[in-house]
Amino acid sequence: MTDGLQRCFVLHRRPYSESSLILDVFSEEYGRVTLLSKGARSKRSNLKGALQPFTPLLLKWSGKGSMKTLRQAEPISLGLPLTGINLYSAMYVNELVGRVLAAEVPVPALFHDYLNALTELAQCENPEPALRRFELALLSSMGYGVDFLHCAGTGEPIERQ
Repeated sequence: MTDGLQRCFVLHRRPYSESSLILDVFSEEYGRVTLLSKGARSKRSNLKGALQPFTPLLLKWSGKGSMKTLRQAEPISLGLPLTGINLYSAMYVNELVGRVLAAEVPVPALFHDYLNALTELAQCENPEPALRRFELALLSSMGYGVDFLHCAGTGEPIERQ
């Protein structure tokens, strides 16, 4: 159960029953969390447009199982303006986070790397540098950091040419 509102992004959403949504969210303090948002798809729901990927949110949830129940949601700002290849790149970043991170393992530094990657993707023409930086940050947060200064096979320092 969360004590207060948590900064989050929706990674993925899917319909559940007639009016609800199942959300995979990436939270700054709790990592990847699965939430049930009851009534979010109903005609009178004020959350209908807010629970979208790439929209910064403040969320509060409760529950003890693997799926928590969303209690409160507030958008912090409008969704990031992503189009074309940058939108597909941001979707790739969401897939990485959703598939690689274990549920409910806090990684606050990676949350900031995620936010920086999305911000950079919303402002740049070439998504490659932002994607590579995020991939390296993700590997590092999982304990698989890449050492560019030593040879992987021998451990010898790499010589500049």
